[in-house]
Amino acid sequence: MRVALFVTCVNDTLYPETGKAVVTLLERLGVTVDFPAAQTCCGQPQFNTGYRHETEPLMRRYARAFEGYDHIVTPSGSCAAMVRDNYPRMGDRARAEGRGGELAALAESVVPRTYELTEFLTDVLKVTDVGAYFPHKVTYHPTCHGLRMLGLGRRPLELLSHVKGLELAELPGADECCGFGGTFAVKNAAVSAAMGADKARNITGTGASAVCTVDNSCLMHIGGTLARLGSEVRPVHLAEILASTEDRPYGGIR
Repeated sequence: MRVALFVTCVNDTLYPETGKAVVTLLERLGVTVDFPAAQTCCGQPQFNTGYRHETEPLMRRYARAFEGYDHIVTPSGSCAAMVRDNYPRMGDRARAEGRGGELAALAESVVPRTYELTEFLTDVLKVTDVGAYFPHKVTYHPTCHGLRMLGLGRRPLELLSHVKGLELAELPGADECCGFGGTFAVKNAAVSAAMGADKARNITGTGASAVCTVDNSCLMHIGGTLARLGSEVRPVHLAEILASTEDRPYGGIR
């Protein structure tokens, strides 16, 4: 099976190890992974800030970059949700404005092929045990896009439950937002920081040595908050845990 990796802006710029972990994991499962160099941003920051028309060229580029692949896999719940939920909205709005059905057709071409990583593993590859080894106590924060827009449900927890050596700690208030919300954290910094502090206290209270999510954007906010509070809990993307083995550990925890 050949798939395309959509690494996303945040991962490409700040967390390249997550992209590498996805490739390591999928190749271990027998998947051939391509990285289309033409990919850029999915347009989520622009769209969420109200610049819908400015987002449209990025939607076109996404469709061109990943044309011909049966599956597009991304280690980002928020970017997967942007494609799956907002691209069709953009197509419908463009058609309602009398600009034809081009964008709607592009949305139809990419939406069913775009998967967040844990969806791809459980729904397409039909695996929950990926042969991972991560001997640490871990708690999982379900990010808003993954929880509410993609409906990931227990998929990430099922994958974590099969990781050898991992002790999974339940997170109190898991369904509460961490406070990041992209530009929300910039426009409403005080509220964002208060929400982050609540989340960080709940995480620390689990006694876990690591917290994981399916979104490094949220993990960046959580990790920064934990550091400012003096917590030793480490933020680790779920992909890095699943890619970790006894011979090749990921996640920065030994």
